[in-house]
Amino acid sequence: MSAQTANTATTTTPTSTTTDRPGWAVLGPGGIARRFLSQLPASGGVLVAAGSSSAERAQVFADEAAGFGFADVTTGTYDEVLADPRVDAVYVSTVHTGHARLVLAALEADKAVLCEKPLSVNHGTAMALTDAARQAGLPLVEAFMYRFHPQTAALLDLVRDGVIGDVTHIDASFAFRTGERTGRLFDVDTAGGGILDVGGYPVTMAAAIVQAATGVAVAEPVALTATGTLGPTGVDEWTVAQLTYKGGITASVRTGVFVQDDNAVSVYGTRGRIVLTDPWTLGDDPTIEIRTADEAPRSLSFAGEHPYAREADATTDALRAGAVEAAQMTMDETLATARTLDKWRAAIGLRYPFEAETADIPTVSGRPLAVQDGNPMRYGEVPGVGKRMSRLVMGVDNQPDLAHASAIFDLFVEQGGNVFDTGYIYGGGVLEGRLGRWIQNRGIRKDVVVITKGAHTPHCDPESITRQLLESLERQGTDYADVYMMHRDNPDVPVGEFVDVLDEHRRAGRIRVYGGSNWTPARFDEANAYARANGKHGFEVLSNHFGLAEAYDVPWDGCEHATDAASKAWLEERQVPLLPWSSQARGFFTGRATPEDTSDAELVRCYYSDDNFERLRRARELGEQFGVPATAIALAYVLNQPFPTFPLFGPRTIAEARSSMTGLSVDLSPEQVAWLDLRA
Repeated sequence: MSAQTANTATTTTPTSTTTDRPGWAVLGPGGIARRFLSQLPASGGVLVAAGSSSAERAQVFADEAAGFGFADVTTGTYDEVLADPRVDAVYVSTVHTGHARLVLAALEADKAVLCEKPLSVNHGTAMALTDAARQAGLPLVEAFMYRFHPQTAALLDLVRDGVIGDVTHIDASFAFRTGERTGRLFDVDTAGGGILDVGGYPVTMAAAIVQAATGVAVAEPVALTATGTLGPTGVDEWTVAQLTYKGGITASVRTGVFVQDDNAVSVYGTRGRIVLTDPWTLGDDPTIEIRTADEAPRSLSFAGEHPYAREADATTDALRAGAVEAAQMTMDETLATARTLDKWRAAIGLRYPFEAETADIPTVSGRPLAVQDGNPMRYGEVPGVGKRMSRLVMGVDNQPDLAHASAIFDLFVEQGGNVFDTGYIYGGGVLEGRLGRWIQNRGIRKDVVVITKGAHTPHCDPESITRQLLESLERQGTDYADVYMMHRDNPDVPVGEFVDVLDEHRRAGRIRVYGGSNWTPARFDEANAYARANGKHGFEVLSNHFGLAEAYDVPWDGCEHATDAASKAWLEERQVPLLPWSSQARGFFTGRATPEDTSDAELVRCYYSDDNFERLRRARELGEQFGVPATAIALAYVLNQPFPTFPLFGPRTIAEARSSMTGLSVDLSPEQVAWLDLRA
């Protein structure tokens, strides 16, 4: 089964033919792999293979494995080991930058994966890996081995039970001093430094404690500040971060590779504190010290445990159960950790050269980008563009860096998407450049449709159109816009002046099709009347707010919606292609909107009404019939209009993108569309 082509999760069970115990392979037989090897005999598994880029290193490791009772260990390249039918699960323990491709290769070979931390260098890559695991229906576990140790489980139970009252603050550190600034820890090309090597330990510990204290499934800081020192090789050698979580719990976390710290965890509450003096390396007898105001100090001991064996068993237990993760360290926790580590690095100015905005970031698999067979995409055409257009349009405004953007954009293309919407003002121009860099990296300019917007208030005038268009094209590294739209209208300017300048750029080849975003139907008609009377090209596309929820107000000044009956009738009569934004009503259909919850003032102002809540109820009812969420029905409503629509969506994650795209599978009849809109 290919992790990139499977569409549904499947249950996979161990297939080892040499023993009833699951067969393990180690990919990357280095120092931490030897620790894993030393404890594997205490697990339910058996080592059957070792893979390495060096045949000599693999053989040395296999020879050492014999001393732990694993006599039948084969060696080979990574691909050879993954092809071994005795291997049920793999332990990936190469340098950080080698994790991603080996994880994907293992999933494609139908193996469960236990991957050393960090799962990947950044959140963008982590999204792609967790998505591949979910599509393959195979376990993917990030190997923070302390999370599988009974000491950690006991700590979290103490927090849940309120032994120290309400948790207020967490102090956690993992930092050490190496002898020299050499090796992978000081190499930017292998993602060296403390944050990625061991900074994830205090971050994940703090998150786990907050989860236990508050009952949330995944805790992620709502605010992060940090200071630190980048050494002469460019990696972080010492850094301290302050985290704040929803509800007010705070944490101080520290890490480094050139400064020794105490490497302990202290949890402070309203009644006392809990201290772990050996939270990470977990030697022969780690202990928990409990000190509260209403009882004498006491200690709990956890001698004789084997955390590497426990994380191995958790992985193969998940495999047997047909699960894609282990409860001790879920994939959502891994993704939250990756986002936090990205923010920590950003706060101290650490970005590796291979992540730079100008970098040639390849696909995570390393293979050329390709549209997958059996993808769900629907297509349409806008006359003049000259390319078939995906009915879904990817908004380029929610991607914090090039690695993140590359992962989401790659997924969109693999699922058949080819239209991208950007604007001159987005991110101060950074986001246009980011899209252009990705397009150049993939070599697909002729295959994609780029919507470029300009002329946003207060620079909504003919002169700004020319200046901004030329700058946008330069940022994107291209010489034309497939579709150009004025981002706002300016009624103080005669509409003919806008038509004249847009027509000039179209005739010069810098624009193929143009139109307006947030233009009223009346002003749109006025522009086209001028164009017909003066032998000019007219407006051919409109991008206003449109969706199942009727808009009673708009989020930003100068916005226009087309959710009223008159606008819908105009669109149907004119057959103007509509590129609607906020088609899912800014989260109204996700389940977070209820009549009782008025915490989101903007959502209340724009969408709260009895009619819209009835539309939400009907979307849920129809969603149950189709087996999709209400958000998918809301998207299907837009796609099944009696006029051409190309809805914009702006997913922040691959999971959000996949969730939205389920709406592509829903065909609604005209009667169902009318019923959803309260017209039947």
